[in-house]
Amino acid sequence: MELQKFSTDLIPLEQQNWQGRPEWFFNREHTDTYEQWYEGRYKRAEVWQKKVMEQLVSADSRVKTLLEFGCGTGRFTRWWEQIGIEASGGDISPLMLSQARHLFKGDLVMADSHHMPFKDNTFDALAFITTFEYYKDPVKVIREAARVAKHGIAMGMMNRYSPKVARRRMQELFGKNPFYLTATFYSPKKLIEIIDTALEGRQYSVRWTCTGLPKWFPVQQWSLPFGDFFGLYIELKD
Repeated sequence: MELQKFSTDLIPLEQQNWQGRPEWFFNREHTDTYEQWYEGRYKRAEVWQKKVMEQLVSADSRVKTLLEFGCGTGRFTRWWEQIGIEASGGDISPLMLSQARHLFKGDLVMADSHHMPFKDNTFDALAFITTFEYYKDPVKVIREAARVAKHGIAMGMMNRYSPKVARRRMQELFGKNPFYLTATFYSPKKLIEIIDTALEGRQYSVRWTCTGLPKWFPVQQWSLPFGDFFGLYIELKD
């Protein structure tokens, strides 16, 4: 009798694709070192990203609970508590969530952001931090977020108008830096256009700010659409 070989891989090879394409967050070679990346050269950038997101979300005093989708290892998810917000996390990658489970004390769910397993208005706000760039149907994701979130949607992402975008694309040509192969880089203006399409008929306002500027630059945050990172908050008013 021929025995079928049993695989002990956390994710079978045929399941390493999402949305019809391979993604780095289904590859342990990359997910196992994710936290180390933040503790290294990216540390300064993370500090400013959190400052930006705190300013945007804290300005809406209604937000006491938040769901962060695409939470990964929970790097930002476990930070929200520090600014007085009770957070939960959701992600499509079991490899990332397996780490988050040990690092984050709150609730976690494995699900697709296009189909969030929550009732309407479950959380005060919903957040996407450096994950929205990977969604093939951003309009659908925003509509889902606006359904689940009662008061607002926070977004933090890589900026299309950054010198590093060109460098990343060059690295990809030489088989390096696989993290952005499937990413779509938005500018604040382009993202707002998508938001307007997704939330047609709703009452809302949008505010945003940029950071991720060179260390030697006289300012580290401004209202111009240039910098490696921008934060945006949609305040739902209906």
